[in-house]
Amino acid sequence: MGEADAMDAGLKRELEEKVHAGERLTREDGIALYESDDLAWLGGLAHEVRTRKNGDVVHFNVNRHLNMTNVCTASCAYCSFQRKPGEKDAYTMRIEEAVRLAKAMENENLTELHIVNGLHPTLPWRYYPRSLKALKEALPNVSLKAFTATEIQHFEKISGMPASEILDELIDAGLESLTGGGAEIFDWEVRQHIVDHDTHWEDWSRIHRLAHSKGLKGPCTMLYGHIEEPRHRVDHVLRLRELQDETGGFHVFIPLRYQHDFVDMKDGKVRNRLQARTSMATGAEALKTFAVSRLLFDNVQHVKVFWVMHGVQTAQLALQHGADDMDGSVVEYKITHDADNYGTPNKLGREDLLDLIREAGFRPVERNTRYEVIREYPGPDASLRESPQPMRL
Repeated sequence: MGEADAMDAGLKRELEEKVHAGERLTREDGIALYESDDLAWLGGLAHEVRTRKNGDVVHFNVNRHLNMTNVCTASCAYCSFQRKPGEKDAYTMRIEEAVRLAKAMENENLTELHIVNGLHPTLPWRYYPRSLKALKEALPNVSLKAFTATEIQHFEKISGMPASEILDELIDAGLESLTGGGAEIFDWEVRQHIVDHDTHWEDWSRIHRLAHSKGLKGPCTMLYGHIEEPRHRVDHVLRLRELQDETGGFHVFIPLRYQHDFVDMKDGKVRNRLQARTSMATGAEALKTFAVSRLLFDNVQHVKVFWVMHGVQTAQLALQHGADDMDGSVVEYKITHDADNYGTPNKLGREDLLDLIREAGFRPVERNTRYEVIREYPGPDASLRESPQPMRL
């Protein structure tokens, strides 16, 4: 047992039995799990499920992020990335520039390019398929994971075309997967205070449903640790679980820890309007969120920890609390995070990542965007300790 726990012993046994039997947990179960303070117990249950689904493997891929413009019509409350037209550090890349940057990343055995942009008010729709086509021609062996559902809806507005035609054009240009962004928290009680664009659950789910029907399998996300409550996290996961029942199109669920960005004030503007009234989720709250998400989201194979947003040590511990995938090397990632003042690097090489995974007691497996195995690596070195075990708190 961990610390003194608020959960009734009978309920605890009932939840354990459901998990052992592989039964689907309910909304009430999810809320009860968040109310438990016994993180070792929660982690153990989540680890049982992740082991059942993924054994002792931790997946990773070598990817890079490319943000072609930070100019955005929206001013979402959590976001430090967006700039308005004419602001000093606003930028928009010419397609040739994006290709040059991407080519510079090529020699690091890159397998995936992750592309997310602001909602630019004047860039024409044609810029986007042309960008993908040029990137695919320059990097034919690299998978293009690009655009949020929010961006796809923006393309609908600027092109006058329906999402189905937009997706067809992007697929023809080389798109392999949408990104999972724009999800944040779906419940309107929270969403109306944090999101400043028109893509809410109805449109987000509509666009991913369409993408899945065209064979674009991809990730889904949740931004946690700001003004939401545990019940909002449960609601968010259950909406995604229901959509997954319908389409089977999500490979992976990614809980993203909301970041404070006190360092992102070069021009004196505080764009992240939530940080004055929030404190970021602690490591323990992060681990609880991974554990409960793994237990609730029974029909998604993988749960990913994005180490840039959690710090390396919490990311390692998340592997013991339900996660089986650690996001790979990242050159820059600016959407919610510029630096966290916790010494988190902004780039890890392949060897760094392999060491982190083995230190946590797991066996690294490199995958591609479709979660096909590229290469398996040896697990922890048994000679370094008597019996390598996954990390414990």
